[in-house]
Amino acid sequence: MRLTVYTDYSLRTLMYLGVRGREHLVTIQEIADAYQISKNHLMKVTYDLGQHGYIETIRGRGGGIRLALDPTQINIGEVVRKTEEDFHIVECFNPESNLCKISPECRLKFALAEALKAYLAVLDSYTLADVLVSTDILSELFGINETSK
Repeated sequence: MRLTVYTDYSLRTLMYLGVRGREHLVTIQEIADAYQISKNHLMKVTYDLGQHGYIETIRGRGGGIRLALDPTQINIGEVVRKTEEDFHIVECFNPESNLCKISPECRLKFALAEALKAYLAVLDSYTLADVLVSTDILSELFGINETSK
């Protein structure tokens, strides 16, 4: 199972905002700079995270984004489900485009479905707070200094 870049950036954005804390407004450019990724990619990510209620956006001069929820309320499995386009890890998972000849009798798809279910169950057992246990180290890696905290 491989997550899309979109989901990766969504999770990374939430982690950055979690490290900064709900009291700090952050710009998209700040997140892009911290991860050395494209601001343009992050714009849609942050818009969608706002639509899902994970972040809030403050417009205008001095505006920015911040977590809308406490990190303990943001479930990683839920974020992955909302940000991934689909979970068709093999052709036969998509009935609209399945051309596999052995699909009617294939038992591999059941094993893969079970594996996908287990994968998501593990992600469901984590919240954003669970992955933010070392905020001091993450702050250092992000280049967040004490005065900007």
